[in-house]
Amino acid sequence: MRLARPFASQASCGTLLWMLWAQSLVAQVPARPNGADDLAASRARLAAESYVTPPAEIARLVTAPRHLNVSLARQSPDRRHFLREESAGLPGVDDFGKPHYYFGGLQVDPAANRARALTTRGSAGLSLIDASTGHVTPVEIPAGATVSAPAWSPDSRQIAYIANFDRASHIYVADVATGKSRAVTRTPLLATLVTSIDWIGDGSSIAAVQVPEPRGAEPVRPAIAIGPEVQVWMDSLKSPQRMYASLLQDPYEQALMEYYVTGQLVAIDVRTRAARKIGGPAMLSSVEPSPDGKYFRVTTMRKPFSYVVQYTSFGELEQIWDASGTVLAEVAKRPLRESPDTSDTPRARRDDGGKRALAWMPRGEGMYYLEAIPAPRGRGADSADAAAAPPSRAGAPGGGGSSRPDRLVRWMPPFGPGDTTVVHRAEGPISQVVWSEDAGTVFLGVSRNGTGEIYAVRMSEPDRKYSIVRQRGYTPAIGAVSAGFGGGRGGTAGDSLSFYTNPGWLMTRSAGPGIVALVSSDGSVYLAGVQYYRNYLENPPRAFVDKVVIGTGAKSRVFESAADIAETVIAPLDDDFARAIVLRESASRVPNSFLRDMKSGALVQLTDNTDRTPEFTALTRKRVVVTRADGIKFVVRVTLPAGYQAGTRLPGMFWFYPYEYTDQAGYDRTLRTENLNRFPVSQPRTIEYLATQGYAVANFDPPIIGETGRMNDNYVSDLRMNLLAVIDELDRQGFIDRQRLGVGGHSYGAFSTANALVHTPFFKAGIAGDGMYNRTLTPTGFQSERRDLWSGQKTYLDMSPMLYADKMQGALLMYHGLEDQNVGTNPISSIRMMQALRSEGKVASLYLYPYEDHGPATKETLLDLWGRWTAWLDIYVKGAAAKSNVTSLRQ
Repeated sequence: MRLARPFASQASCGTLLWMLWAQSLVAQVPARPNGADDLAASRARLAAESYVTPPAEIARLVTAPRHLNVSLARQSPDRRHFLREESAGLPGVDDFGKPHYYFGGLQVDPAANRARALTTRGSAGLSLIDASTGHVTPVEIPAGATVSAPAWSPDSRQIAYIANFDRASHIYVADVATGKSRAVTRTPLLATLVTSIDWIGDGSSIAAVQVPEPRGAEPVRPAIAIGPEVQVWMDSLKSPQRMYASLLQDPYEQALMEYYVTGQLVAIDVRTRAARKIGGPAMLSSVEPSPDGKYFRVTTMRKPFSYVVQYTSFGELEQIWDASGTVLAEVAKRPLRESPDTSDTPRARRDDGGKRALAWMPRGEGMYYLEAIPAPRGRGADSADAAAAPPSRAGAPGGGGSSRPDRLVRWMPPFGPGDTTVVHRAEGPISQVVWSEDAGTVFLGVSRNGTGEIYAVRMSEPDRKYSIVRQRGYTPAIGAVSAGFGGGRGGTAGDSLSFYTNPGWLMTRSAGPGIVALVSSDGSVYLAGVQYYRNYLENPPRAFVDKVVIGTGAKSRVFESAADIAETVIAPLDDDFARAIVLRESASRVPNSFLRDMKSGALVQLTDNTDRTPEFTALTRKRVVVTRADGIKFVVRVTLPAGYQAGTRLPGMFWFYPYEYTDQAGYDRTLRTENLNRFPVSQPRTIEYLATQGYAVANFDPPIIGETGRMNDNYVSDLRMNLLAVIDELDRQGFIDRQRLGVGGHSYGAFSTANALVHTPFFKAGIAGDGMYNRTLTPTGFQSERRDLWSGQKTYLDMSPMLYADKMQGALLMYHGLEDQNVGTNPISSIRMMQALRSEGKVASLYLYPYEDHGPATKETLLDLWGRWTAWLDIYVKGAAAKSNVTSLRQ
């Protein structure tokens, strides 16, 4: 736990010294001819100890009202409306600066008894959007409150939401017909671990966690310490934990955390506001009522707590309760996970006999779950299951392993050991499960021997399966229509054997509290997907939806997007897919939602989004393929000022983030989902804004290539080759003045920026945010590096730019959030790097931002960053001496 304090008490003195150091160095830089006033203004911005602002063009782009554009989400169960959470724009330091505790990674607003995110990230309001007309109806919100966790009632007539006031959170319910809201709770919520609410049964009541009554006083830290902070490890088992940002420190912090996570589960009558207690106060971490409202699946945090892992690894007890709070069954008891063999493993492994994918039945009583079928030599395997189990893989202990088949089991009240029925025995591992709304049919995703399949099983004939799709190399997928499929860096679907012929994923829809398969009136289901092409630049990806008849497997296409526009299905408005909401955009057309008639193709525009940053859209964009000296190719996206004239050489700014691969093909796979029909998207930190200031901006993810597990042995040499290749190519094409170059990045990109400045002579300046510069501070691994410091010592040391601070070339600006919670990027890294650079007389500055996490979020911080970035680059890149210090590493 850590109580965030005002900036002045944390770092003002040291920050003042660093800023004065930066100012003294800036003062040594000679003014450019005819630029003395601009240079003086840049110096002033860099040395200011209050928030500064950037040039007006940048400020407009950073604060552009993107939040006013509408995207349709949160469809009502009856599919007649969408619920929009309205944003107030960029958050401010007033909300982020409110006192808050850190409990081993859990951030709590103690004044309001809720997670800090509900204080800093709540919505400004709600509105209803008619799915057929686009008509907008505002929802009345109580004055002085923000909104979190809105939830549709099962009948779509009401919306429950959490209203966050300065010192409490309460439940309100809005009437869809009128938009009027009324309070439901009298006692405030305890929304620290459970940050959402659930409708119970028919929608007459709501399940929530409230502040227990009576409640004692907050624990007080002893005036005098009762002993040392203690960590003891008496087990010979290795425990190479990651470098967590916040951990519990002592018994007082444990007691304080327990106080703020102990709540009372209640069922609140929406009409009378009466709250019925369910069980007693407990450290409730999740609550899930059954659809009929008779039972609750409850998970509680258990002691002991830990000083070496965060709260997500603390012990848990998962149980089934009845409506009075009586425990009917224990689902799982998970111990504290401090050792590597337990801390990072799934909660229920396939081969441990546990209940996986446990969930309530969508209709009727009971639950369902998956479990691995015991191996033939296992404990008490019945003959049917033993016969269904394929031979185990060679070397698999005990006949287990990922090849063992699964069975689908239904668990009925009162949830005793004998209240189970095997619904279906699969021939391989089941990865996906979804039911039809009437629970008459279950759809399963199963993989076996490299072949993936989705099939249906009707409860009326449980021994027969109906194949929906079956394909070699296919990864079964079931999910929402707009879930996307494949192409993610490192994703299994992106590396699938059937990537270019992937049939898609089984479509689902919301049905009250749960998700069910989308089944048409004639007994068909739908596969939504994206058709990718090997020549993706000439043939951009195209979304599609296929209808598949369950009984015969006959397939017909009901939707395919055009070749010259990016079109995504957001949600169907009926089970027969006659009408659906689609999102349409192009490189020059802002994304907007339309109602599409699937038979005629007629479109009705529902939203009226506009380009909020036209000056950004108007920038000149180039896609440049770069070839390294060793023949490896990668893509660089170059952004130039609007109206750029070919051959005009500009000061350059490189923004990059390296990734590791084993070969060229691995890198190439990351490009396959590129869609040139997408509208240019900008966010407050989009580095391409520098093009409005006369820079050529190169944004790229250069590859680091090597054998599996040892890619980083080539990090420094590949970094040099990558950067030199980009410079040479952009110089050849006449985009950049290679004598005036800057480089930058965030997080791992910041780390790589510092490495670029110590291992190459190419850059006049660097910008590095929230980085780690000393790999001995992450001794158990980082990024994709899985060796520890002791087994990969040379690589760790070679990749630590702080150890080469004396070799730094170029002026380095660093920034870091003082409350950075990312694993492995503690602010101490930037502080020590600044100390090292100062000791070596290097030009550097460091800005530590109060209240910020791993990436700036508040309006004040974002504007301040851009103010200092532009000042830094104007002095050290635009104002660089005419004589180049860039030499070729080929010499």
